Amino acid sequence: MTGAAAHILLVDDDARLRTLMSRYLIENGFRVTTAESAAAARETLRVVDPDMLVLDVMMPDESGLAFTEHLRADRAPSLPILLLTARGAPEDRIAGFEAGADDYLGKPFDPRELLLRIRAMLRRTATPAASSGGPVQLGTASFDAARGELLTERGPIRLTGGETALLGVLATRANEVLSREALAQILGMDEAGERAIDVQVTRLRRKIEADPREPRYLQTVRGRGYILKPGP
Repeated sequence: MTGAAAHILLVDDDARLRTLMSRYLIENGFRVTTAESAAAARETLRVVDPDMLVLDVMMPDESGLAFTEHLRADRAPSLPILLLTARGAPEDRIAGFEAGADDYLGKPFDPRELLLRIRAMLRRTATPAASSGGPVQLGTASFDAARGELLTERGPIRLTGGETALLGVLATRANEVLSREALAQILGMDEAGERAIDVQVTRLRRKIEADPREPRYLQTVRGRGYILKPGP
């Protein structure tokens, strides 16, 4: 969902910033629910089904990273998550992506950038990639890019929004080498996106490969990028 009806759950322990962000997003057509902590957000998620989560990393009691990992392991594998933090070093961003976040925005930030990031995330995670063919076979798994579904004989495999978007791009351009830069550009990521691609590829391999250390379907082409090679 990318229109005015999109519902954002905003979680930040800074009451002033939380109010300012909420007001700005509402003025730009979003519905916003706020929470001051991960615990409060968890309670909110019992009764609210948002389209996206904007989550501060540095919070007391439970950090945004820990909460993201909990959500990915539990009830919200595909909920788009944007992390906010004053710690903007590359290793901090990678930690966020490894926890399961779809994007990462450092503080302080321009509210207009927050708005652009949210809109881009909603576009790429809520809208399945167009597909000119049928499902792509990856061993015992089958990925339907049009539906954004990864299925096995044991049932569906849960993907995050970012993983779904990345696999969708690779599937619609199967057997074509795509550089990290090209993938980040297609997915609307910033300069940190290329390292995020690596993290998401690692996570995808754990879900589609019999041996992620020796990938058969999602392969690395040294010095060039990644290629998805469907097959039985």
